[in-house]
Amino acid sequence: MAAPVFVAPAGAGRFDSAAQFLEQGEAAVAGGADAVDLAAVAECDSSLLACVLAWRRAAQARGAVLAVQNPPANLARIAHLYGVEDLALN
Repeated sequence: MAAPVFVAPAGAGRFDSAAQFLEQGEAAVAGGADAVDLAAVAECDSSLLACVLAWRRAAQARGAVLAVQNPPANLARIAHLYGVEDLALN
């Protein structure tokens, strides 16, 4: 049986929705999600990077690795700017 995937809703990934999005992802990770699919995220800012890092820490705390699927191109640029590509996207 495949592990659950947290599918990001359209419109997520920006500061104005970050708190709610963070909570949704944390709940999914706590519930066993091993991946987050960001395909619906068209635009993002650094708040999405903060969410991804928080979810990966939460997964690590339960002994899992969280995969990031279909990250928006801007997320990779932001992660590179902050020097956290390996932490956030690998």
